Amino acid sequence: MPSKAKPDMSLFLGAHLSIAGGLHNAPIKARDYGCDALQIFTKNATSWKERDVSEQEIGKFSSEVSKSGIRVVLSHASYLINLASPDETTYEQSIRALQNELCRSERLGISGVIVHPGAHKGQGETHGLRRISEGINRIFSNLSEGNCRLLLETTAGQGTSLGWRFDHLDAVAERVSARHRIGFCLDTSHVFSAGYDLRTRTAYEQTMAAFDKTVGLEHLLAIHLNDSKKDLAGRVDRHEHIGKGKIGTDAFRFIMNDTRLRTIPKIIETPKKDGLIDCDAMNLACLRSLVSLFGDRKTGE
Repeated sequence: MPSKAKPDMSLFLGAHLSIAGGLHNAPIKARDYGCDALQIFTKNATSWKERDVSEQEIGKFSSEVSKSGIRVVLSHASYLINLASPDETTYEQSIRALQNELCRSERLGISGVIVHPGAHKGQGETHGLRRISEGINRIFSNLSEGNCRLLLETTAGQGTSLGWRFDHLDAVAERVSARHRIGFCLDTSHVFSAGYDLRTRTAYEQTMAAFDKTVGLEHLLAIHLNDSKKDLAGRVDRHEHIGKGKIGTDAFRFIMNDTRLRTIPKIIETPKKDGLIDCDAMNLACLRSLVSLFGDRKTGE
């Protein structure tokens, strides 16, 4: 277990942490790591089985978040959810599961639910993107507006997954009636695997400019900081420790010193253990070490 550290209120940096032993344990762990952001699963991410949260659980969780210094908590929706699915049973299950996740997260005071857009399973991009937006519209029509936003995550483009091109995200957003209720999460490993380079200053700026032009940096509400085990444009989703994968250290230096991203929560989803090494502590320390006191507005170079 890492030693307790005061959250660094300037970095908006955190990790995806386990809720084993109770939801309230995640913010306790985040505080020990010195995080001021946190991501969790509110339920088993590989099961359709739902869970409710009691008032007692909500109270304990909220209390620990308040004591921790964490400024934002995000949840990641179940990996089973596929809003692009052509199978009606899976599609309806996905809509119910995501609706329940948004309700549960709203009750917990979580500010955003991150979800992979979905996979069209051979029916084509146009069909899949339409299904996603129609599903989101149905969910929003069933839910009163609250503080919890739905964040569509960039994907690596593995298989028939959608969201690996920025225009996929824009196509969904254009069809969502309550556009203000959604935002986006950029995953560094995913966009790199999808073909968006980040390794040099020029490549980084080109990728960020492409994102801004297509969906708008003002709608970027979360960043997943993960290196990639796979090469550029490999279209395979495999996370690696910061600076130890195919992306390398410089890209994360650019991000950590980009003042445009200063107020956006940055979450690591890197491998957890390497023997006895606490890899969350290692990766968070690496990212903190990249922050420059004298960087320029964008990249710290």
